[in-house]
Amino acid sequence: MNLTLHVWRQAGPNDKGRFEKYEARDISEHASFLEMLDILNEELVEKGQEPIAFEHDCREGICGSCGMVINGVPHSKQKAITSCQLHMRSFKDGDEIWIEPFRATAFPVLKDLVVDRSAFDRIIQKGGYVSVRTGNAVDANATPIPKTDADAAFDAATCIGCGACVAACPNASAMLFTSAKVSHLGLLPQGQPERYKRVEAMVAQMDQEGFGSCTNHGACQNACPKSISIEYIARMNRDLMKAKLLGSKDD
Repeated sequence: MNLTLHVWRQAGPNDKGRFEKYEARDISEHASFLEMLDILNEELVEKGQEPIAFEHDCREGICGSCGMVINGVPHSKQKAITSCQLHMRSFKDGDEIWIEPFRATAFPVLKDLVVDRSAFDRIIQKGGYVSVRTGNAVDANATPIPKTDADAAFDAATCIGCGACVAACPNASAMLFTSAKVSHLGLLPQGQPERYKRVEAMVAQMDQEGFGSCTNHGACQNACPKSISIEYIARMNRDLMKAKLLGSKDD
């Protein structure tokens, strides 16, 4: 198939970006979206032109590094997939495709489609670790956990930190990401020590990074490649409220 691509090009975080038009020719419908960009980049290099910078790693929908906005939707209009799992059979011959980076103040563009998502790393780091003495590690089966709690914790833990929730939110909020990271720890017995200090610290770091506020649009869960529910945001807000009432003292 032959496609017309409008790709965001930006030399660096302090440079002015713009869309540039490219023609992608003879693209197999079996190619992935990133493979299509690989083919285009090979052609650009052969012509002595600067290839398009985009981030990727596993290309298996696991790491989340491939995030980009495709035709106005983070990761594309297909539900519950990452950009690397999008295949060209989703498009028609002659289609025009607009490709741009995730847009958020807290995600500055490094180059072309690559953004700096280290703000997420700093939020996770504020979650810290269990610093109290707990003795030697025990067998996992020795700690009974209700299945509903285990399932909810597992669902929250599937967050890959891609940033699609931020890109989809009209306020560029990171509440879905932060709530998933807070919840997968707070739902399990092992995460109870410092539970309330943890939620306060992570939310404070989220605000410090410059992410917007949540106004319950729900666009975040629709864009999430792992279909994480906004119910985790409500749960985090309850924990945060309890933390304020407790004065940062854990149960």
